Amino acid sequence: MTVAPDRIAWLQGSAFRCDPEPEAPERVYRLALLGPPGVGKGTQAELLCQHLGTCHLSTGDVFRAAFTGACTLSPALAAAQDTMRRGELVPDDVVILLVRERSRCLRCRGGFLLDGFPRTVVQARALDAILAEQGIALDGVISYHLPLDAIVARLGGRRICPQCKAVYHVTSHPPRQEGICDHCGTALVRREDDCPEAIRVRMQAYEADTCPLIDYYQAAGKLISIPASGTPEEILLRTLAALGVPEVQRSGTGRA
Repeated sequence: MTVAPDRIAWLQGSAFRCDPEPEAPERVYRLALLGPPGVGKGTQAELLCQHLGTCHLSTGDVFRAAFTGACTLSPALAAAQDTMRRGELVPDDVVILLVRERSRCLRCRGGFLLDGFPRTVVQARALDAILAEQGIALDGVISYHLPLDAIVARLGGRRICPQCKAVYHVTSHPPRQEGICDHCGTALVRREDDCPEAIRVRMQAYEADTCPLIDYYQAAGKLISIPASGTPEEILLRTLAALGVPEVQRSGTGRA
C-alpha cells in the first residue's frame, strides 16, 4: 500500500519537502474542485486522491493548521488568519499569495487536486498565471452539483469545530469520538446558518459568486460537471468516467 505524503510542503510552504515524496503515477492529473456546501466535495477529494494518486491541496487544511499552531505563519497566512478571526472572507490577493508561497506543490510529480481555490474569477486568472510560470496547466475543473433540497438535508447533519474549523457530518463523516474534534479535541457545534432557511440564502449567494467562475472554466473547455447524487462510490465512479479514466482502472473503488 502506498504511503500518503505528509503534505508539509503545502502546509508549511514550498521551502519544505514532503516525506515521503509522492510517487509518479502512469497518468498525472492536475485538477481543481468546485461545489456548494453540503455537496460532498471533501469526501470526493479524499477518494479521488486515493484512486488517482494526486496530492490533496486544500486551502482549508492550511487555515486549520495555522489555527492549531501546526503551521508556520507566513505573511499571507498571518493576514488570512486575522481576517478569519474577524469573521470576514479572506480577500483574493491574500489567498493568491498563500498559493503562490506554495507554488512548488503545483509541480508535484503525483499531480494535485486543488480544493478551496480558486473561488473567484480573479483567483482563477491568478492560478492560470502561476501554473503558466510552472510550465503546466489544469487538466480539468470538477464541478459537483445537487438539488437544493438534498443539500438542505445533508447540511442538517453537519458539525463544525469552533476552534480549528474542521468539518464533520453525523453520518457520512463522523469524528472518531462522538461530538469531539479529531484535530484539537474541542466539542463540535451545529452552525446557526445550517438551518434550512439560512442554507437557502447561502446557496443563492454561492450561485451568484460561483456562476462567473463556472462560466470562466466552461469557456476554457475545462469544466467537468458531475451530479453529486448517490453514494460516495457512485459519485467517484461517475467522476472517474468523466475524467476518461479507463474502466479497468476504475475497479476496486468500493470500500471494504
